[in-house]
Amino acid sequence: MGGKFRGALFGLATLGASGLLFAVQPMAGKMLLPAFGGTAGVWGACMLFFQVALLAGYGYAHLSTRFLKVRDQVMVHALLATTVLATRPGATLAAAPPTSGSWGPGLWAFAALATSIGPGFVVLSATSPLLQRWYSRSGRDPFILYAASCAGNLAALAAYPLLIEPATTLSWQGRAWTAGVMLSTLATLVCAGTSRRGDDRSEPATGLTSPRELLAWAALACGPVVWLLALTTHVTSELAPMPLLWTVPLGLYLATYILAFSGVGDRWTARLAPAFPWLAVALALVLAAGFAHLAWIPLHLSAFFVAALTAHHRLARLRPDPSRLTTYYLAIGAGGAIGSLFVAIVAPWAFDRMVEYPLILFVAGLATAAGAGWSRGDLAIPATVLASGLALVRSPGLKDSGFGAILLTLIAGLGVLAVWRARSRPWRFALTIGAILVVGGLAPDPGGEVVRRSRNFFGPLRVLVDREEGVRRLMHGRTLHGQQSLDPSRREEPSTYFARSGPVGDVFAALKLKPDARVAVVGLGTGTLACYARLGQRWTFYEIDDAVVRVAEDEGCFTYLADARRRGAEVAVIEGDARLRLADAPDAALDLIVLDAFSSDAVPVHLLSREAIALYRRKLAPGGVLAFNLSSKFLDLPPLMARQAADAGLACRVRRDLSVPEPDLRAGRRPSIWAVLADLPGLPPSWAVPSPRVGASPWTDDYSDLVSYLILGRRPAASVGSVRQSETGGPGADDEP
Repeated sequence: MGGKFRGALFGLATLGASGLLFAVQPMAGKMLLPAFGGTAGVWGACMLFFQVALLAGYGYAHLSTRFLKVRDQVMVHALLATTVLATRPGATLAAAPPTSGSWGPGLWAFAALATSIGPGFVVLSATSPLLQRWYSRSGRDPFILYAASCAGNLAALAAYPLLIEPATTLSWQGRAWTAGVMLSTLATLVCAGTSRRGDDRSEPATGLTSPRELLAWAALACGPVVWLLALTTHVTSELAPMPLLWTVPLGLYLATYILAFSGVGDRWTARLAPAFPWLAVALALVLAAGFAHLAWIPLHLSAFFVAALTAHHRLARLRPDPSRLTTYYLAIGAGGAIGSLFVAIVAPWAFDRMVEYPLILFVAGLATAAGAGWSRGDLAIPATVLASGLALVRSPGLKDSGFGAILLTLIAGLGVLAVWRARSRPWRFALTIGAILVVGGLAPDPGGEVVRRSRNFFGPLRVLVDREEGVRRLMHGRTLHGQQSLDPSRREEPSTYFARSGPVGDVFAALKLKPDARVAVVGLGTGTLACYARLGQRWTFYEIDDAVVRVAEDEGCFTYLADARRRGAEVAVIEGDARLRLADAPDAALDLIVLDAFSSDAVPVHLLSREAIALYRRKLAPGGVLAFNLSSKFLDLPPLMARQAADAGLACRVRRDLSVPEPDLRAGRRPSIWAVLADLPGLPPSWAVPSPRVGASPWTDDYSDLVSYLILGRRPAASVGSVRQSETGGPGADDEP
């Protein structure tokens, strides 16, 4: 067989297997989202599984090529591939996961993925190193196939949201992926047949792999994975909670692997690596200052790209001879798994805030100083930065004074000086980065005094007291989940998206709930909606995050629930995913169901589907009403709700409450968009009938298409959810005021 044809055959087989590896990843995330209420933490749990499964595949490939003849390797691989037929990839999960603790939900997600796509993923993970090992038997460089592998990953990552998800159902995707695994296995077996035949074992390694080599390979793989996951969490929760934005850092991560292993890595790294010190200090200053503007996203992505490219280039240069190829990949897999484990499981358990992002930036700075000498003089600039910064952030009123401006200029100037001398004084540079980040971590929260802070699988929570505006707020990252006045005379007055002068007030005024009415609310927040609860009424809140439940029930934080109970209302809180828990409620018993579980990118698709709306209708009493909070910066949901209502045969009206009068803003009301699915004659004229998007299909448990509803331009009216211009580059849903 000709060398070119054989190379093309191996390249296509590698490309196909790698494409399947990354096509299944967003599918797996979509499969898990309903079980966790749409939280973005699902992606971290998925990445942990993918990295561990990748490690398992690399381990299998290593043992197979070391101890089995090529003929036996082929037989074992074919047998393992048949186990895929016993799994059900693409099936949504009906079992309720644990919702408490920092690591319990993540491990449950890991187990769910292991039993659904685990066998196929391990087989595909082993395919690339096996193909490269067999390809190397012809004396050719197998690492060019690694670049083809990353190219397949990148193509699949782009194809899923743009082509696959809008056109196919989840169950079809699962069946197609299973068929793809079998076809990939067939192509792999064909490639094996072109390898040198015989009963000889693989060639012995030309040298032993030292522990230092293994550690270097694992560390160079671990660092970029930690940075990838930390950056993704930061960008999607702090800067722009936009659907599918997590694909951008992952795409850059794959691009660095392609460049590093494709033969152009030396040229790219030589050009870009000198920019890292400047990018690192700029990023450290941005993180320390708490700047959260969309304009900073290029800086975050650029610093990550250069750092990951530098690490992967070093990893490529340290690659061993082909006889130790599977050991090399095993170390890479171990590094990726350790990095994912740290971000997805350890960090939420060990820290009450997002520290892994500044931490990996500091570690990257230390890596530039590895092996360099240092002196006591290297401590001068970092110590000055640390002392000046602490004086600046710990002295009330200093930061707004002239002396504070001088200190701030001094910190920035010393940071630039440290970069200027980074090449000759790498320890001074690294320690200056650390000093800047420590100052930022110790600075007071700009939103007010933090009186409670926690973090779990669902993200970080803060309870802030803003004495200037006289309110206490609950923040999830930068998402406002409710606030309450500190004034005892106004603490039972609903605010934010639930104000009496807003859409929610319209609904309750038109509905005129009976004294014995029963209400269900999906999404607890601070419990603000309990302000509408009256004597004799039964209200049930459904909340998936146990940390939110603890905050709402703690009268030291918020009193909405307790005040409602004191008024004589029966108020209960049920933990868990609302759709799974609501299914246990009596049929035809509820007068109102409020869906308030929408927060920008974490749109709980399973709460909007045809099957979900059918469940709500079954639980509603005759004349009952469905109300949906559709507020979002990045998704235009009213046309979707119009389609869902038409599919269910229900009337639909929407109020886009985007232009809030200044007095109402000062009183705490926030812009919002609400929809009502019912014939409710008492609604004012501001409630309009929305039009469904032409040609759009209704969402089901098996089909949804976020891309079609993305808002690509700015809203013409006032934005959703912010008091004043948001730091995220414009007003937006749920932003921190």
